[in-house]
Amino acid sequence: MEPNLSELAAQSLRGVPELKYVNAENVVRYRAIMRFFYHEYKRLRYWLKPEDVFEAVQAWKVWPEYTLEMCQNDLEQLVQWNNLTARHDGGRASTLEEYLKKKMQYLLRPYSIEIERLLETLEKVTGYGGSLEASLFDTIAEKLFAVRSEAGQMQPEAALELWNLLYRSFVSLHENAADYIASLQTAKAEEMLVTEAFLIFKEKLTDYLQNFIQALQRSAYKIEGNLIQINDNVRDMFLELVVEGELNKPRLEDGPSKDELLEEMRQGWNNIRRWFIGEGTSPSELTLLERATKDAIARIVRSAIRIQERKRSGLSRKKELEHLAKWFSSVESMGDAHCLSAFVFGLFPTRHLQGEDLRDSDRADMSSWEERPMVRTLRSRSRKRGERVKSDAVRDNEHRKQMEREAFKLRQAEEWRMIEALLEKGRIRISEMGSITAKERMRLLHWIGRCMTAGNSCSFVTPEGVRIRMINPRTKERTLLYAEDGELEMANYELHFMLTEAAAADEERRGR
Repeated sequence: MEPNLSELAAQSLRGVPELKYVNAENVVRYRAIMRFFYHEYKRLRYWLKPEDVFEAVQAWKVWPEYTLEMCQNDLEQLVQWNNLTARHDGGRASTLEEYLKKKMQYLLRPYSIEIERLLETLEKVTGYGGSLEASLFDTIAEKLFAVRSEAGQMQPEAALELWNLLYRSFVSLHENAADYIASLQTAKAEEMLVTEAFLIFKEKLTDYLQNFIQALQRSAYKIEGNLIQINDNVRDMFLELVVEGELNKPRLEDGPSKDELLEEMRQGWNNIRRWFIGEGTSPSELTLLERATKDAIARIVRSAIRIQERKRSGLSRKKELEHLAKWFSSVESMGDAHCLSAFVFGLFPTRHLQGEDLRDSDRADMSSWEERPMVRTLRSRSRKRGERVKSDAVRDNEHRKQMEREAFKLRQAEEWRMIEALLEKGRIRISEMGSITAKERMRLLHWIGRCMTAGNSCSFVTPEGVRIRMINPRTKERTLLYAEDGELEMANYELHFMLTEAAAADEERRGR
């Protein structure tokens, strides 16, 4: 939603005099006074006298030769900057003269509270921080299901509580995940990924990221399904209850109107929907987060492999190999040498060499060491130019191509006969298939796989112009598919078959 500049101009684009004390000439004194007010505010002490402020600033020793008169001037300046509110304190005056001295008390303003809270948070920032809280996915899915199933029976207070839990969980998930992934991209993280100390907690970090990915993949479909099934009417009814619950709170100050609150709630709902489902052709933020997390895992694994290879390449194994050679020379039989080799080296990488089977016996227990060797000449891989060899004639593969062409046409004809039979029915469920051949089973599973990977449409078009569409991709109903090579338990999917407009027009022209 594009911001309305006419609405922003009055409040959001005004100057902020409350921030002047942060960069004023006597910033140390102002910051000390404001921090003392904020600490006392958190202790539920609101109205403070100049004497209390002066004693605190003197105890902190932030300014040499600080006087009560200077403190009162600083307090008055903060009042002018709208950081403090002042009132006359005449309650404890014992004489008329004391009353006329206009002893004052001071109170923090709301803007100043938020400024000090922000400054206190900024002082603790040492990096991006953040975390990957997998449990928040389950919380969001649970709250969306509650909105979908109970929106019509909720009281305004319950709806407000549900919305606060839902949106706080979403904001926490988004901000913490973004901060954590950003922390893995910093220069400090890059430096750590190349040190040997990184190997100590590499497994822990990888497991942490993998567990988050698994929770994301497990709950993403639930959240997406709930958001899709909550239509605009249910959403508006729920948000109306949320706004009503918010307006029912007794307030001493002027708050936003009902329309402003409702627009704010709708914007928040659109943020959740865009984050999990996406908008238009752009991918969702959930997809980008999953991709970034997988990239981080791959980068961590690559870094660990490089560190291990660097450690191995820098070590001399001369003594170990000499000891191993003496060990091999001391064994008495070839069988013992084979056993030692198996324990030391394990299985060697296999090499596939083409040749004839020259076995002299059919014994199953005959060792490969007892069989006659098969001699095969290997071509030298040297870059030096060898002897000139006679060129072979180009092979004629026309016969093989023709056979492959005929086999392909037969497979295509079989597939079309199956599609044509299903096209006459229009629709088919797996439970209604009956017994089918192994080729038909493979073809059916191939269609189901293409439908599942086709996105929200769950459909694709065959080369013959037949659209195959899956109606219930998330069904929980199970059934058995009977084929000539066995039985397969699977979801009871329903597939619809129909000609596309171009194929139907072509059929009509051929019929004429």
